[in-house]
Amino acid sequence: MASRRPTAPGTPLHHAYLQATTMTFLGLVAGQTGTAFAARTEHASLRSIGALSNPLLLWGIAFELTLTVAIIYLPPLQELLGTAALTPDMLAFVLPYPVIIWGADELRRWLLRRRKHRSTADANRGRPVGCQ
Repeated sequence: MASRRPTAPGTPLHHAYLQATTMTFLGLVAGQTGTAFAARTEHASLRSIGALSNPLLLWGIAFELTLTVAIIYLPPLQELLGTAALTPDMLAFVLPYPVIIWGADELRRWLLRRRKHRSTADANRGRPVGCQ
């Protein structure tokens, strides 16, 4: 007799398995949302270019999030794609992902700007005034 997978349809763990894979999918989407904001510039801060300055990016993110909600909560798409509805606490767990990713990249850009500023200052140190 063949053994059945513990997460197969009809088993007690099946719904938890579907929620876990759905959380993975949502985590990827949330992470990519943060990356989309972070990748807009190599050196400047998001504050200096404006978070709302690219309307096409905002529309793209709105579409991505709408499609994600449909994939997670519409029964025909749940059946087709193997997703399951998530609870509010699960959604709250993923909510900080874009901010964490954007923040990490913002910190990286700040460090790059700081290093560039220091190297420029070091290169100019000792030069006579007006020769910079």
